[in-house]
Amino acid sequence: MRIDIVSIFPRLFNEFLYNFPVKKAIHKGLLEVHVHDLRKYGIGNKKKVDDYPYGGGGGMVLKIEPVYQCFNTLLSERHYDETIFMTPDGKCFTQEYAEQLTNTTNLLILCGRYKGVDQRIIDHLISKEISIGPYILSGGELAAAVIVESITRLLPGVLNNSNSIVGGSTYTTTYPIYTRPCIYKGWTVPQILLSGNHIKIKNWRRINSKNQDKKFI
Repeated sequence: MRIDIVSIFPRLFNEFLYNFPVKKAIHKGLLEVHVHDLRKYGIGNKKKVDDYPYGGGGGMVLKIEPVYQCFNTLLSERHYDETIFMTPDGKCFTQEYAEQLTNTTNLLILCGRYKGVDQRIIDHLISKEISIGPYILSGGELAAAVIVESITRLLPGVLNNSNSIVGGSTYTTTYPIYTRPCIYKGWTVPQILLSGNHIKIKNWRRINSKNQDKKFI
């Protein structure tokens, strides 16, 4: 699987790409992640990528020309199953959609900045607008990293323990978990978890689920 990310701050991804699980997936040849600096496609000597919006109003807007040139270059090299724009106005990302994306071969993600992007980019170059939640970030880089990690951990061969993967459903059950020592400062681990009775433990975890009816987003 290959994921291309377009950003005006590509260095924000440096540390992310060298940590688990993305690093492991890349090392095993299961994933390629390429981050492209949009400023390379900027206009003029100053490589300008933004401008004031028509009609007035505060903030700057990413220009259409550099995004188009970057996309045109990438699209001339391969077909993308989805071209995604990270925006708080988009459809909320879910585990179900992450699972769907694992069946793709090539993804292209555009990270917005400033006030937004020229609407023509969305109209003509983007196939999906995605949000990771009902809040505003300074840009789409962190959101794109969330998407990449969510997909990566679902790729077969990345996580050793299949029980660590939330799959097959848009819902997840989160129960209280404990580890050694069983007593610390008088705080104890529930005895049933020390019993070795896996049927009772499974039932206890189901009963004590924190979010049985909450959608994973």
